[in-house]
Amino acid sequence: MLKHRAKLLNLAHVYPLGALTRQLEGRQLTEMCELTEAGCVGFSQANAAITDTRVLWRAMQYAATFGYTVWLRPEDYHLARDGVAHDGEIASRLGLAGIPAAAETIALSAILRLAAETGARVHLCRISTREGVDMIRQAKKQGLQISCDISANHLHLTEHDIGFFDANCHLKPPLRSRRDLDALREGLKQGDIDAVCSDHTPVDDDAKLLPFAEAEAGATGLELLLPLTLKWAGASGVDLSRAIARITHAPAAIMGIEAGHLSPGACADICIFNPDEYWTVSAKSLSSQGKNSPFLGLELIGRVQHTLLQGHTVYQKQKC
Repeated sequence: MLKHRAKLLNLAHVYPLGALTRQLEGRQLTEMCELTEAGCVGFSQANAAITDTRVLWRAMQYAATFGYTVWLRPEDYHLARDGVAHDGEIASRLGLAGIPAAAETIALSAILRLAAETGARVHLCRISTREGVDMIRQAKKQGLQISCDISANHLHLTEHDIGFFDANCHLKPPLRSRRDLDALREGLKQGDIDAVCSDHTPVDDDAKLLPFAEAEAGATGLELLLPLTLKWAGASGVDLSRAIARITHAPAAIMGIEAGHLSPGACADICIFNPDEYWTVSAKSLSSQGKNSPFLGLELIGRVQHTLLQGHTVYQKQKC
């Protein structure tokens, strides 16, 4: 139904991920074959945890048998359950419950071990720690079928950006240390990290007006993916084509889709942008219904002007 609705609207291609377990409860596996036939390009738990490692093992065995990709965000449920910020200097100063880096690396260690045992193809979502990047680098060297991404937020922000309880910086995974930020940037530059995601998780204004620990985690990100990637490229000395590949060709390759590149005969799904246009992030400049962003007030460079789907214009930036 989702793909049918998207086809009727004809504004964007939609490639859904199916639930790895029923109701995302982490107990019973879904009918992956049927979901694949319905159009799913992989299987995920979203932000829900699988606390029973045996269930995850069975899921990865099944996925490996049929060549499906499992999308997982590595986070130990018990270490992260009550946390709202990185377990470090800022959380201690503000009295916030912390999420240690070990919450990511312990879960990641289990996933990588199971991937080696089962031969499953795994995509790791929103890596946030230096140790996580190191582990993925080693896993790739060992020949595991592993790919990973990071959010555009984690390319530029650290725990210090929380400031004095800025709920716009309440994200999952949490913003980490400067050491982690530097490792993520370098990992993306070197190719250890395959792609950048928008982590588009808009939140109602009321849910962000609550105290930091009670505010809902998330931020709008879709419109910021391009300029934040360009900002990273400029600061890291990465050329434009390589930077753009991280948000086009690389994600398509992870999903097994022939897209994200321009070549004769290819489908004309094209994003036209002005790499030299400066603009300021504000509630007015964002089209998303969710206006919360840790980048509000920041001047960025690079903005989409037109979007074409199969050669037809489906978006055109309004002139001021």
